[in-house]
Amino acid sequence: MPRLSVLAVLACIAVLLPDIARAQGTSFALGGARHDANAPVEVTADRLTVDQASGETVFTGNAVIGQGGMRLSAQTIRIVFADDAADGTRRIDRMSATGGVTLVTDDEAAEASSAEYLVPQGMIVMSGDVMLTQGPNILSGDRLEVNLNTGEGTMEGRVRTLIQPGR
Repeated sequence: MPRLSVLAVLACIAVLLPDIARAQGTSFALGGARHDANAPVEVTADRLTVDQASGETVFTGNAVIGQGGMRLSAQTIRIVFADDAADGTRRIDRMSATGGVTLVTDDEAAEASSAEYLVPQGMIVMSGDVMLTQGPNILSGDRLEVNLNTGEGTMEGRVRTLIQPGR
């Protein structure tokens, strides 16, 4: 499936439909340049389970992970660590969230059934009844993939967009 910048798609819509050109807040920024993968990570949950052998940590019950201006909440969040070959320390490799997943930044919110955050790549993949809200505008579909480093994203699976002109 071709990957297009949502900004490019919205720019095409703006050219084709003059009323939409006046819509505000239709950029796709879920992180973008504001994302800082080196910022401290804070986690809260009702329960913590750690498996030292596999390098897996599981937070269950009202789990919330925050990093910089981004917050991820779900019923279960699984963190997988990887060894850093250069200095022998462990770093977060990926996070998986299931059960009422919500991802919030300063300007946007996204909901889905599940999410996968590939930390080194700066990629978030959300799936299952995905809904992205940007101010008064809404974008929904089955799967959302966002590159937090570039701000580019792809929504797939019966995509529906509701843009509020002039707001």
